[in-house]
Amino acid sequence: MSVPAATTPSGLAEAPRRGLGAWWQALPLTAVFVQFFLIPLALILMVSFWDFNEYELLPAFTFKNYLSVFEGCGSLSDSGEMCTTFKTYVSTFKFSFVVWLLTLVIGFAVSYFLAFHVRSSGMQTLLFVLCTIPFWTSNVIRMISWVPLLGRNGLANQSLQSMGLIDQPIEWLLFSGFSVTLAFVHLYTMFMIVPIFNSMMRIDRSLIEAASDSGATAWQTLCNVIVPLSRTGIIIGSIFVITIVMGDFVTIGVMGGQQIASIGKIIQVQTSYLQFPLAAANAMILLLIVLMIIWALTRLVDIRKEL
Repeated sequence: MSVPAATTPSGLAEAPRRGLGAWWQALPLTAVFVQFFLIPLALILMVSFWDFNEYELLPAFTFKNYLSVFEGCGSLSDSGEMCTTFKTYVSTFKFSFVVWLLTLVIGFAVSYFLAFHVRSSGMQTLLFVLCTIPFWTSNVIRMISWVPLLGRNGLANQSLQSMGLIDQPIEWLLFSGFSVTLAFVHLYTMFMIVPIFNSMMRIDRSLIEAASDSGATAWQTLCNVIVPLSRTGIIIGSIFVITIVMGDFVTIGVMGGQQIASIGKIIQVQTSYLQFPLAAANAMILLLIVLMIIWALTRLVDIRKEL
Protein backbone atom coordinates (compact mmCIF):
# COMPACT_ATOMS: atom_id res chain seq x y z
CA MET A 1 0.00 0.00 0.00
CA SER A 2 1.60 3.25 -1.11
CA VAL A 3 1.37 6.63 0.61
CA PRO A 4 0.32 9.58 -1.60
CA ALA A 5 3.34 11.64 -2.53
CA ALA A 6 1.68 14.93 -1.68
CA THR A 7 0.99 13.97 1.96
CA THR A 8 4.50 14.12 3.37
CA PRO A 9 5.72 17.35 1.73
CA SER A 10 2.60 19.26 2.77
CA GLY A 11 2.96 18.02 6.35
CA LEU A 12 6.58 19.11 6.43
CA ALA A 13 5.66 22.50 5.02
CA GLU A 14 2.96 23.08 7.64
CA ALA A 15 5.27 22.25 10.57
CA PRO A 16 7.71 25.15 10.00
CA ARG A 17 4.79 27.55 9.54
CA ARG A 18 3.30 26.46 12.86
CA GLY A 19 6.68 26.85 14.54
CA LEU A 20 7.18 30.29 13.05
CA GLY A 21 3.74 31.36 14.20
CA ALA A 22 4.50 30.26 17.76
CA TRP A 23 7.70 32.33 17.75
CA TRP A 24 5.77 35.40 16.55
CA GLN A 25 3.23 34.91 19.34
CA ALA A 26 6.00 34.69 21.94
CA LEU A 27 7.85 37.72 20.55
CA PRO A 28 5.91 40.47 22.46
CA LEU A 29 6.31 38.75 25.83
CA THR A 30 9.96 38.00 25.06
CA ALA A 31 10.57 41.66 24.22
CA VAL A 32 8.98 42.76 27.50
CA PHE A 33 11.02 40.19 29.42
CA VAL A 34 14.27 41.30 27.81
CA GLN A 35 13.60 45.02 28.20
CA PHE A 36 12.33 45.04 31.77
CA PHE A 37 14.27 42.12 33.28
CA LEU A 38 17.35 41.01 31.39
CA ILE A 39 18.64 44.47 30.43
CA PRO A 40 18.21 45.97 33.96
CA LEU A 41 19.81 42.84 35.42
CA ALA A 42 22.75 43.18 33.01
CA LEU A 43 23.14 46.84 34.01
CA ILE A 44 23.18 45.94 37.70
CA LEU A 45 25.82 43.29 37.01
CA MET A 46 27.89 45.82 35.07
CA VAL A 47 27.66 48.50 37.79
CA SER A 48 28.66 45.95 40.45
CA PHE A 49 32.14 45.88 38.88
CA TRP A 50 32.51 49.68 38.79
CA ASP A 51 34.46 51.79 41.23
CA PHE A 52 33.07 54.85 43.03
CA ASN A 53 33.99 57.67 45.36
CA GLU A 54 32.06 60.28 47.32
CA TYR A 55 31.05 62.19 44.21
CA GLU A 56 30.80 59.93 41.16
CA LEU A 57 30.76 56.47 39.67
CA LEU A 58 33.96 55.34 37.98
CA PRO A 59 33.34 52.86 35.13
CA ALA A 60 36.51 50.87 35.77
CA PHE A 61 36.45 47.08 36.07
CA THR A 62 37.24 46.02 39.66
CA PHE A 63 36.38 43.25 42.14
CA LYS A 64 36.69 45.68 45.06
CA ASN A 65 32.95 45.77 45.72
CA TYR A 66 32.64 41.99 46.04
CA LEU A 67 35.73 41.83 48.21
CA SER A 68 34.44 44.57 50.50
CA VAL A 69 31.16 42.69 50.98
CA PHE A 70 33.04 39.79 52.58
CA GLU A 71 35.78 41.85 54.18
CA GLY A 72 36.83 40.32 57.49
CA CYS A 73 34.79 37.16 56.90
CA GLY A 74 37.79 34.87 56.46
CA SER A 75 37.90 34.06 60.18
CA LEU A 76 36.04 34.69 63.41
CA SER A 77 36.71 37.82 65.42
CA ASP A 78 38.57 37.78 68.73
CA SER A 79 35.25 37.45 70.54
CA GLY A 80 34.27 34.48 68.36
CA GLU A 81 31.65 36.36 66.35
CA MET A 82 31.01 36.15 62.62
CA CYS A 83 31.55 39.10 60.32
CA THR A 84 28.75 41.57 59.70
CA THR A 85 27.86 40.11 56.31
CA PHE A 86 27.50 36.56 57.60
CA LYS A 87 25.48 37.72 60.62
CA THR A 88 23.19 39.66 58.32
CA TYR A 89 22.66 36.65 56.06
CA VAL A 90 21.99 34.45 59.08
CA SER A 91 19.38 36.95 60.29
CA THR A 92 17.79 37.05 56.83
CA PHE A 93 17.74 33.24 56.56
CA LYS A 94 16.24 32.99 60.04
CA PHE A 95 13.34 35.27 59.18
CA SER A 96 12.85 33.50 55.85
CA PHE A 97 12.71 30.06 57.47
CA VAL A 98 10.40 31.06 60.34
CA VAL A 99 8.04 32.97 58.04
CA TRP A 100 8.07 30.12 55.50
CA LEU A 101 7.20 27.57 58.20
CA LEU A 102 4.40 29.65 59.70
CA THR A 103 2.88 30.60 56.36
CA LEU A 104 3.09 26.97 55.22
CA VAL A 105 1.20 25.71 58.28
CA ILE A 106 -1.43 28.46 58.12
CA GLY A 107 -1.73 28.34 54.33
CA PHE A 108 -2.08 24.56 54.24
CA ALA A 109 -4.68 24.56 57.02
CA VAL A 110 -6.78 27.29 55.36
CA SER A 111 -6.51 25.65 51.94
CA TYR A 112 -7.42 22.24 53.35
CA PHE A 113 -10.49 23.68 55.06
CA LEU A 114 -11.64 25.51 51.93
CA ALA A 115 -11.00 22.58 49.59
CA PHE A 116 -12.30 19.62 51.62
CA HIS A 117 -14.62 20.95 54.33
CA VAL A 118 -16.55 23.63 52.44
CA ARG A 119 -18.90 21.76 50.14
CA SER A 120 -20.56 24.66 48.34
CA SER A 121 -18.51 26.18 45.52
CA GLY A 122 -20.19 29.52 46.14
CA MET A 123 -19.15 29.47 49.80
CA GLN A 124 -15.62 28.46 48.77
CA THR A 125 -15.44 31.48 46.48
CA LEU A 126 -16.83 33.78 49.18
CA LEU A 127 -14.38 32.60 51.83
CA PHE A 128 -11.50 32.75 49.37
CA VAL A 129 -12.39 36.35 48.51
CA LEU A 130 -12.51 37.17 52.22
CA CYS A 131 -8.91 35.90 52.48
CA THR A 132 -7.90 38.41 49.81
CA ILE A 133 -9.47 41.44 51.54
CA PRO A 134 -6.17 42.48 53.22
CA PHE A 135 -4.65 42.81 49.74
CA TRP A 136 -7.10 45.62 48.99
CA THR A 137 -4.85 47.97 50.98
CA SER A 138 -1.12 48.66 50.67
CA ASN A 139 1.52 46.76 52.62
CA VAL A 140 2.55 49.90 54.51
CA ILE A 141 -0.98 50.52 55.80
CA ARG A 142 -1.29 46.91 56.92
CA MET A 143 2.04 47.14 58.73
CA ILE A 144 1.21 50.43 60.44
CA SER A 145 -2.08 48.96 61.64
CA TRP A 146 -0.10 46.73 64.02
CA VAL A 147 1.53 49.70 65.78
CA PRO A 148 -1.48 50.82 67.87
CA LEU A 149 -2.12 47.18 68.74
CA LEU A 150 1.39 46.12 69.76
CA GLY A 151 2.88 49.40 71.02
CA ARG A 152 3.92 50.10 74.61
CA ASN A 153 0.58 51.78 75.25
CA GLY A 154 -1.23 49.75 72.64
CA LEU A 155 -4.37 47.71 72.89
CA ALA A 156 -2.58 44.43 73.65
CA ASN A 157 -0.57 45.81 76.59
CA GLN A 158 -3.54 47.74 77.98
CA SER A 159 -5.75 44.65 77.82
CA LEU A 160 -3.16 42.47 79.55
CA GLN A 161 -2.61 45.08 82.26
CA SER A 162 -6.34 45.56 82.82
CA MET A 163 -6.72 41.79 83.31
CA GLY A 164 -3.86 41.80 85.79
CA LEU A 165 -1.71 39.43 83.74
CA ILE A 166 1.24 41.84 83.56
CA ASP A 167 2.44 44.76 85.67
CA GLN A 168 4.59 46.50 83.07
CA PRO A 169 4.06 46.84 79.31
CA ILE A 170 5.73 44.15 77.23
CA GLU A 171 8.47 45.85 75.25
CA TRP A 172 9.19 43.14 72.67
CA LEU A 173 5.75 43.19 71.09
CA LEU A 174 6.80 46.01 68.77
CA PHE A 175 10.07 46.93 67.04
CA SER A 176 11.46 43.43 67.51
CA GLY A 177 11.92 40.16 65.69
CA PHE A 178 8.47 39.13 66.89
CA SER A 179 6.73 42.09 65.25
CA VAL A 180 8.72 41.63 62.04
CA THR A 181 7.76 37.94 61.84
CA LEU A 182 4.13 38.74 62.64
CA ALA A 183 3.98 41.36 59.89
CA PHE A 184 5.63 39.02 57.38
CA VAL A 185 3.12 36.26 58.12
CA HIS A 186 0.25 38.73 57.89
CA LEU A 187 1.46 40.12 54.57
CA TYR A 188 2.55 36.97 52.74
CA THR A 189 0.39 34.06 53.93
CA MET A 190 -1.88 34.62 50.94
CA PHE A 191 1.03 33.81 48.62
CA MET A 192 1.02 30.35 50.20
CA ILE A 193 -2.74 29.87 50.31
CA VAL A 194 -3.43 30.51 46.62
CA PRO A 195 -1.12 27.86 45.03
CA ILE A 196 -1.85 25.23 47.67
CA PHE A 197 -5.60 25.76 47.34
CA ASN A 198 -5.28 25.52 43.56
CA SER A 199 -3.41 22.20 43.86
CA MET A 200 -5.93 20.79 46.34
CA MET A 201 -8.89 21.69 44.13
CA ARG A 202 -7.33 19.63 41.33
CA ILE A 203 -7.12 16.48 43.46
CA ASP A 204 -9.51 13.78 42.27
CA ARG A 205 -11.98 13.25 45.13
CA SER A 206 -12.29 9.59 44.19
CA LEU A 207 -8.74 9.12 45.50
CA ILE A 208 -9.86 10.38 48.92
CA GLU A 209 -12.82 8.02 48.87
CA ALA A 210 -10.59 5.11 47.80
CA ALA A 211 -8.22 5.79 50.68
CA SER A 212 -11.13 5.91 53.12
CA ASP A 213 -12.62 2.67 51.72
CA SER A 214 -9.21 1.01 52.12
CA GLY A 215 -9.30 1.75 55.83
CA ALA A 216 -6.94 4.72 55.90
CA THR A 217 -7.41 7.17 58.75
CA ALA A 218 -7.83 10.88 58.15
CA TRP A 219 -4.21 11.44 59.13
CA GLN A 220 -2.97 8.70 56.78
CA THR A 221 -5.04 10.14 53.94
CA LEU A 222 -3.60 13.57 54.62
CA CYS A 223 0.02 12.38 54.70
CA ASN A 224 -0.10 9.80 51.90
CA VAL A 225 -2.59 11.33 49.46
CA ILE A 226 -3.29 15.03 49.98
CA VAL A 227 0.20 16.27 50.87
CA PRO A 228 1.98 14.49 47.95
CA LEU A 229 -0.65 15.70 45.47
CA SER A 230 -0.39 19.24 46.88
CA ARG A 231 3.39 19.28 46.56
CA THR A 232 3.38 21.53 43.49
CA GLY A 233 1.37 24.21 45.27
CA ILE A 234 3.59 23.94 48.35
CA ILE A 235 6.73 24.43 46.27
CA ILE A 236 5.30 27.39 44.34
CA GLY A 237 4.08 29.05 47.55
CA SER A 238 7.46 28.43 49.18
CA ILE A 239 9.25 30.09 46.27
CA PHE A 240 6.98 33.13 46.53
CA VAL A 241 7.37 33.55 50.29
CA ILE A 242 11.10 32.87 50.55
CA THR A 243 12.10 35.11 47.66
CA ILE A 244 9.94 38.01 48.87
CA VAL A 245 11.16 37.81 52.47
CA MET A 246 14.80 37.49 51.40
CA GLY A 247 14.69 40.83 49.58
CA ASP A 248 12.25 42.72 51.79
CA PHE A 249 13.50 45.85 53.54
CA VAL A 250 10.34 47.92 54.10
CA THR A 251 8.73 45.52 56.57
CA ILE A 252 11.96 45.02 58.52
CA GLY A 253 12.56 48.77 58.61
CA VAL A 254 9.06 49.69 59.78
CA MET A 255 8.27 46.82 62.15
CA GLY A 256 11.86 46.43 63.37
CA GLY A 257 12.24 50.09 64.23
CA GLN A 258 15.31 50.35 61.96
CA GLN A 259 17.13 48.12 64.46
CA ILE A 260 17.15 44.76 62.64
CA ALA A 261 19.55 44.09 59.81
CA SER A 262 18.77 42.24 56.60
CA ILE A 263 20.38 42.01 53.18
CA GLY A 264 17.59 44.03 51.60
CA LYS A 265 18.00 46.71 54.26
CA ILE A 266 21.75 46.89 53.63
CA ILE A 267 21.17 47.35 49.91
CA GLN A 268 18.61 50.08 50.59
CA VAL A 269 21.00 51.94 52.92
CA GLN A 270 23.85 51.69 50.42
CA THR A 271 21.71 53.13 47.63
CA SER A 272 20.60 55.97 49.91
CA TYR A 273 24.29 56.85 50.40
CA LEU A 274 24.81 56.66 46.61
CA GLN A 275 27.07 53.60 46.93
CA PHE A 276 25.48 52.05 43.86
CA PRO A 277 28.33 49.68 42.86
CA LEU A 278 28.49 48.24 46.37
CA ALA A 279 24.70 47.89 46.49
CA ALA A 280 24.77 46.23 43.05
CA ALA A 281 27.36 43.72 44.27
CA ASN A 282 25.22 42.87 47.27
CA ALA A 283 22.18 42.56 45.01
CA MET A 284 23.95 40.14 42.68
CA ILE A 285 25.09 37.98 45.60
CA LEU A 286 21.56 37.95 47.00
CA LEU A 287 20.16 37.10 43.56
CA LEU A 288 22.60 34.19 43.23
CA ILE A 289 21.59 32.81 46.63
CA VAL A 290 17.86 33.16 45.85
CA LEU A 291 18.33 31.43 42.48
CA MET A 292 20.12 28.56 44.24
CA ILE A 293 17.21 28.23 46.67
CA ILE A 294 14.72 28.25 43.80
CA TRP A 295 16.79 25.65 41.93
CA ALA A 296 16.85 23.41 45.01
CA LEU A 297 13.08 23.72 45.47
CA THR A 298 12.31 23.02 41.83
CA ARG A 299 14.39 19.81 42.02
CA LEU A 300 11.70 18.45 44.35
CA VAL A 301 8.99 18.60 41.70
CA ASP A 302 8.75 19.24 37.97
CA ILE A 303 6.55 22.34 38.11
CA ARG A 304 6.09 22.59 34.34
CA LYS A 305 4.93 18.97 34.14
CA GLU A 306 2.62 19.24 37.13
CA LEU A 307 1.00 22.45 35.91
